[in-house]
Amino acid sequence: MIKRIVLASNNLGKVRELAAMLEPYGVEVVPQSALGVDAAEEPHLTFVENALTKARHAAIATGLPAIADDSGLCVAALNGAPGILSARFAGQPTDDERNSLELLRRLSGVAQRQAHYTCALVAVRAADDPEPLIVDARWNGEIALAPRGEGGFGYDPLFFVPELGVTAAELDGAHKNRISHRGLAMAALAAKMAEWR
Repeated sequence: MIKRIVLASNNLGKVRELAAMLEPYGVEVVPQSALGVDAAEEPHLTFVENALTKARHAAIATGLPAIADDSGLCVAALNGAPGILSARFAGQPTDDERNSLELLRRLSGVAQRQAHYTCALVAVRAADDPEPLIVDARWNGEIALAPRGEGGFGYDPLFFVPELGVTAAELDGAHKNRISHRGLAMAALAAKMAEWR
């Protein structure tokens, strides 16, 4: 497996989680911001297309292999929203608390609160890699009536996991990384990356 990879994200929560997930493999994860790389545009309508765009952007800018995540929360009662707009659900500037308040506002009075997190992870050996590694995963849950917990980021205080009786923000980081959408996707991606030549 490669030993150094640039992470095409400026989201500190994602950087922290993905670096922890790749640590057992001896891979150094370098956030693109540490290399002076600005965020890529995310013009597409799907998580996987945006992740691939971000990975290629970081690889072009740094000359390093790159990994990118595009993930978000999809709520059944909102026809999959906020979806790819999860980070910008309440508009600019992006803010986790404002996004969560907007989600609760839109679900006010709604009884059916099923939701899932989804994650598309893409890795490229180089900007023009014709065989990008692509995986995705889901984490099913529902939206709580009010935020609970201090951990995680994004919508974690609202993402209730029924089988555990807690929100994602109430899980310790290691537990979350084992069972979350990002954790499941990273395990699958790491297995594929181990075969890179």
